[in-house]
Amino acid sequence: VIPEPKTAPNLRWLQYDLAGVDKLLESPLAQKEGLIITTLSGANAVQVAEHALAMLLALCRQFPILMELQLKNQWMSDKNQRYKPTELHGSTVGIVGYGSVGRQIAKLLSSFDLKILAAKKDVMHPEFSGYAPEKEMGDPQAELLTRLYPIEALRSMFSECDYVFITLPLTDETRNLVGKDQLHALKPRAIVVDVSRGGVLDLQALVGAVQEGKLGGAGLDVFPEEPLPTDSPLWTLPNVIISPHVAGFSQTYGQKAVALFTENLKRYLNNQPLHNQLDIERGY
Repeated sequence: VIPEPKTAPNLRWLQYDLAGVDKLLESPLAQKEGLIITTLSGANAVQVAEHALAMLLALCRQFPILMELQLKNQWMSDKNQRYKPTELHGSTVGIVGYGSVGRQIAKLLSSFDLKILAAKKDVMHPEFSGYAPEKEMGDPQAELLTRLYPIEALRSMFSECDYVFITLPLTDETRNLVGKDQLHALKPRAIVVDVSRGGVLDLQALVGAVQEGKLGGAGLDVFPEEPLPTDSPLWTLPNVIISPHVAGFSQTYGQKAVALFTENLKRYLNNQPLHNQLDIERGY
């Protein structure tokens, strides 16, 4: 529960318990003068990256079809014609947003012998300056990338991609950033995995692209409206995997959150800069 400013008049620092802050930004507390707000960005990078990769691999190997048959106790008798999986090896993968999650995805992908592209807001500073619980996490110097694109060139990056991950925060600038133009620029039968925040990906455009056969599938963990309405066409699309905003869940999340808070508390008491300070103007 986000407190009202009047209930905490002497509050000077708030350690938020999530990485995404779109709901916090809507609260009066975010506008409290002099208040330092820090987030848990980076604390869940490992689990989100693993969840995203699991979704992509499941779609590449057509697990939704296999699981549907399993529930029916049915063997795929026409597998030579029907089962047409794709491979990560030798492909091109695009990552929209190159923060802690995007860089951890790149690290996981690096063993598949593929080309990794990424897009971020500030291409003049490719290095990572955020919080990482372990020094060896991710791709801090952007060394795993074949090319780094500015966000404005997203369509150009998409035209090269067989697969795309979306990992951006939701801000006024990123709302519906990935829409029809970008999705239709992807290679035929491409797969999109969204583990960002609901609203970065235009779901109406995605549904259209999947139904028209422009996309080979989608893995979705976040939605503009949660829970996802029961009448959403996404529920019945055979090549879409839906998870209920759980990519960041982990048995170790509490430990990682406490570790980040403890580090920030030490810094606060010693008048040092805190990790993950929220910039109200940027929205993250």
